[in-house]
Order: sequence, then C-alpha cells, then structure tokens
Amino acid sequence: MPARSSAEARRPATAGLLSIGQVLAKLSPEFPDLTPSKLRFLEERNLVAPERTDSGYRKFSAADVDRLRFILTMQRDHYLPLKVIREHLDDLDAGRTPRLPVGLDVAVPSILSSDHRYSREELIREAQATPGLLSDAISASLIAPGDTFGDDAVQVLRALVELQRTGIEPRHLRGFRASAERELGLIESALIPVSRRNDASSRAKAAELAREIASQLEIVRSSLIRSALGRLQS
Repeated sequence: MPARSSAEARRPATAGLLSIGQVLAKLSPEFPDLTPSKLRFLEERNLVAPERTDSGYRKFSAADVDRLRFILTMQRDHYLPLKVIREHLDDLDAGRTPRLPVGLDVAVPSILSSDHRYSREELIREAQATPGLLSDAISASLIAPGDTFGDDAVQVLRALVELQRTGIEPRHLRGFRASAERELGLIESALIPVSRRNDASSRAKAAELAREIASQLEIVRSSLIRSALGRLQS
C-alpha cells in the first residue's frame, strides 16, 4: 500500500462528511417536515449512526444520507413504523436480502397529511365520482368539508364510488367516524407521558409513536375483518 501524502495525512477523518445542516439542505426539498430533532430521533432509534467529531458534532456520510432517504420514503409513501423499517435495515446490514416490507402497508393513506390539494371539481373528476356522492360523503363525516381536499379525500371518494356500486352508501358508514374518534382517543391517551414534555425531540417521538400505534391498530382491525369474512364464507 503506498504511503499517504503529507496533505492526505493532514486531512481530517471527517473530510467529505456532511453536517446536520448540510443533510437537511439535501433532504428537505423531498421531505419538508425533516428537522434536526427528527434526525437525532432517528439516531436514538438506531436507524442511522453518523460519525462524531472530537467536539461531538454529528457527521453524515453519503451512505447515511441514502439510508435516511430510504427511511423517510418508507414512512411517507408506505406509512411503515420505524420498528419495521429498522428490522428491514438490520437484515440488510447483516447481508441478508429481505423483501421490501411494503406488505404491511395500510391500504388507505396515512392520517398524516398530503401535499397535493384539489378543488371540489378536481376531486370529483379525479375520483370519477358525482357531486352528490361527495356531498353525501361530507354529510356522513367521511370527508372533511373545505375549499380544497388532499390525496386522502381522493382515495376515500374512489372507495365510495366502488362501494356505491354494491349498494353501500355513505350514510351506511356514519359509524366509521365514531370508530376513528375512539381510536384517536386511545392514541392520545398513550401519548400523554411523551406529550407532557413540550420540546422538539419529544414532539418527534410523539409523532412517531402515534404512527406506530395507528399501524398496530390497523393490523388488529384488518385481522377482525378477515376473521368476519371467513365466517361469511363458511
């Protein structure tokens, strides 16, 4: 192995690595909600392990940035909890080739926002619905009223179009809103110990815990529905 030049010998070990600010600059255009607290939280959850300078500052490699992009994409696009993402990454780190864990994805969009906004007319056109069906969905509290609507409203209205073909109308689904409110109450109760600490890190933890609880509740709900369908088919 050739000896290093004097310039290479003087080069700090963290040369070419990125600070938290630089990582945010790279990833924020794709993930506008990313914050320093979220990056530190992901490190606390052992999803990424940046190097540290002698002064304790975090430094991220290009591989760390790619890993963060994967984690954030799995959260945003597939609504996976960090526990599932970490297990997938652990398999990759161990040299295994696991299947992408999107099989656990919830069939409908996450309750955590969407970027695109639609006017009422655009929503109806995108979902191939009728104005009357949208009005009925709003009346049944299945879609929140407003001047604009998100991607979640498109998915719900599309589902209602299909359900209407089987004779199921929005008025038949009024109980879904009450069920969702009960689940929200469970999540809020579980978050009380974390949400009492009103700092940025705790808010990031609370948001992730809410996502994980919602994912587990969805698993239970889906299992109950599958079980009920099994009784129908027996």
